[in-house]
Amino acid sequence: METMKRSAGKPIVIARGGASAEAPEHTIAAFEAALAEGADALALRVRVSKDGHPVVFGHATLERTTDGRGPVASLTVRELKRLDAGGWKGPRFGGQRIQTLQEVLERFRDRTRFWIELPDGAAAGSGIEERIVSTLEIYEAVERSLVQSADREALGRVRALNPAVPLGALWSAGPLDAALPATGTADALCPAVEVLREADVEKIRAAGLGCYVWTVNEPALADRLVGWCVDGILTDRPGLLRARVDRL
Repeated sequence: METMKRSAGKPIVIARGGASAEAPEHTIAAFEAALAEGADALALRVRVSKDGHPVVFGHATLERTTDGRGPVASLTVRELKRLDAGGWKGPRFGGQRIQTLQEVLERFRDRTRFWIELPDGAAAGSGIEERIVSTLEIYEAVERSLVQSADREALGRVRALNPAVPLGALWSAGPLDAALPATGTADALCPAVEVLREADVEKIRAAGLGCYVWTVNEPALADRLVGWCVDGILTDRPGLLRARVDRL
């Protein structure tokens, strides 16, 4: 967890899908913009293609952010690569393509850290955990990454495959006292901003866990969380968060 801890006493800025407020999420354009704006890490959602490759994509189906239709899992990587993943955000982003996890790690592994989210439930039995861990190992990115999920069994499978992979347990509802025991072997609790209270941060720390909050795009809310000393903040607007954090 060393690579995911607060930097110089400040929370790390984690760009959710890249700078996704201004560029098409999970594309090279969004990732490059996020790093240019000072993000410390890229948050990626990973799906599995029909032919078993981990691809970086935010949704189970294609309609919302591409010119394709149907489930991501219904197409091969070659077929997914033919889709326009940027034009929906504006003409200047036309031609952006869906990336494999391998391509993202190869391009960015020496420039940033990675926050990888497993999809809920749908990936069970797909072997996605094995593919992600194997890819992280090949690109020597294990210590530069954190894998998070709301599926505690999926996190357990990642831990069994490689105990060195840092894990984050998502928390989006219910009391903290119920969420903490459910973290299992995770290294961090990753709460939705709507459920987190200042007193919770102290309890999470007392349990020996990191605290990484999602999703924060408003300046006043960012300032509050910085004051609470959370370890990291996921955002669609990394430039805004960078400016608020650097005011410390």
